[in-house]
Amino acid sequence: MTTAALHVDPALAESARLASENARLRAQLDAALEEIAVLRREIAAQRREMATMRHDADTRAAELTAEIARLADLVAKGNDRIAELLAIAKRKNRKEKPPKPPQPPRAVDPAAAAAFAKRPVPPEPPPPEERKKKPPRPTGRHPLPAHLPAVESTLVPKCSCCGGDAPIVDEVVEEKLTVEVKAHQRRITRRKTVYCVKCGVRTTAEAPPAPFERSAITCEWLAWFAAQKYQLLVPPDRIRRYLGAQGLAIAQSTLVSWDDRAGELLDTIDGEHWKELRRGPWMQADATGLKVIVKGLDKSHNGYLEVFKRDAIVVFQYTPEKSGDTFAAKFVGFEGILLTDAEHRHNRVYDNPKILEAGCNAHFRRKLRDAEAVQPVLAFEAGKFVSAIYDIEEIARKQGLTDEALRTARQACRPVYDDLAKWIAAVEPTLVPSDPLAGAIRYFTNHRAALTRFIDHPEIPIDNSASEREYQPIAKLRLNMLFAGGTDAAHRDAVLLGIAATCRNLGVDLTAYLVWAFERRGTARERFGNLPASALTPAAYLRAVDTS
Repeated sequence: MTTAALHVDPALAESARLASENARLRAQLDAALEEIAVLRREIAAQRREMATMRHDADTRAAELTAEIARLADLVAKGNDRIAELLAIAKRKNRKEKPPKPPQPPRAVDPAAAAAFAKRPVPPEPPPPEERKKKPPRPTGRHPLPAHLPAVESTLVPKCSCCGGDAPIVDEVVEEKLTVEVKAHQRRITRRKTVYCVKCGVRTTAEAPPAPFERSAITCEWLAWFAAQKYQLLVPPDRIRRYLGAQGLAIAQSTLVSWDDRAGELLDTIDGEHWKELRRGPWMQADATGLKVIVKGLDKSHNGYLEVFKRDAIVVFQYTPEKSGDTFAAKFVGFEGILLTDAEHRHNRVYDNPKILEAGCNAHFRRKLRDAEAVQPVLAFEAGKFVSAIYDIEEIARKQGLTDEALRTARQACRPVYDDLAKWIAAVEPTLVPSDPLAGAIRYFTNHRAALTRFIDHPEIPIDNSASEREYQPIAKLRLNMLFAGGTDAAHRDAVLLGIAATCRNLGVDLTAYLVWAFERRGTARERFGNLPASALTPAAYLRAVDTS
């Protein structure tokens, strides 16, 4: 072999080396790309897993939120039941005195006393008759009375296939009770198209709003019923008799179910009012009795209906027992001024330094007027000081003063309070502790800071009379109804009474508002966008009416 044969071209060798290197690099690149693809798949899998975990977490959070709300509702009902059982236990633990045997009248001769002792025994009443079991009543929806004036309407849907809207077959889909403002009740019949005339595809028209699924009444009817009870203060049994006289037989349980549904639809709106009150700088509160039927008690239970108010917003809440702890728990997180009467149970609230006490001057004024029966001259003198304070407030209100101007005008009340304090210092030593005027003086001395709170805070009123006025309809309703049917019924009544009072203060037509709210909270809530409670308050309705 020659030397020339062994000679290798350097260029070819370099080209071969570069080709080999290029192949090696390509192999490394392919391996890197494959590794990147694997990593991308792993990242995508991790992202899907994270999305699934996030979705599961959100779902779990929603479930936990719903469970917490359910448990909170159970706790609230449990607390109510505990209060009811305590009332039952207290009632049963009372030592009932055995009836005393009748005694003959005094100063009678022995013969008359002997005759009294030997008096005939009255006969025992006959045993009660065994009650026969009544035959079961037919269930299901009864046909509506034919004598009611009828209104018919046809709902023509759009075909989901071709968009056609010409009817080919009609069928009656619903027949409900309805009512028009300033008109008697009537029945309304609605029809729908079931087949498209063009393509023959079955289709369904969207049903009008109703207060609940498979409802036999319209939103207008439920609003009319609620306004009858909570605005006109007509008891349900009278409403039932009124409808029965017109040939419309409705069971009492049906009226109760309507009442329950109305309270359920408005419950979150009433809760929004409570949130607005707690967010504000002040509120006023008061309480009155409400008798409630509780199973296990031989008599009605004396519960309490509390009212909370600021400006036009009114919230009623039922509580089975009137304790300071229960009342103080309602104001956890509230910061501001609370105007209340001088009751011992309110002291727990004012243990919180972030809540300032404001007193009711009207109570002090009434105590002085009551004391005039015993101390006509002195009590009248003290009352003139309080009248002077009310005169200053009345003049400022007539002038329409607010904010800083009202604060400046109220400063004239301070010298009057100072003179009253000097008058008390001179008069109190001359009174015995049991004197009613002495009691009124102690009321002023113990609560002077709270009674004068309104001077430097123009946003709060001089007394708590506005809250007490909210009880005027309640007093009339108590006379008509006597008691609430149960604890749940008392809570429901509180919701509807608060909504009715807020509408009254805003000058809103309660019936019109309830129709508007029931349509948006009932079966058509998705059509209206599942509006939050803040967009369904009477104030929101008033804004919507003003802008329309």
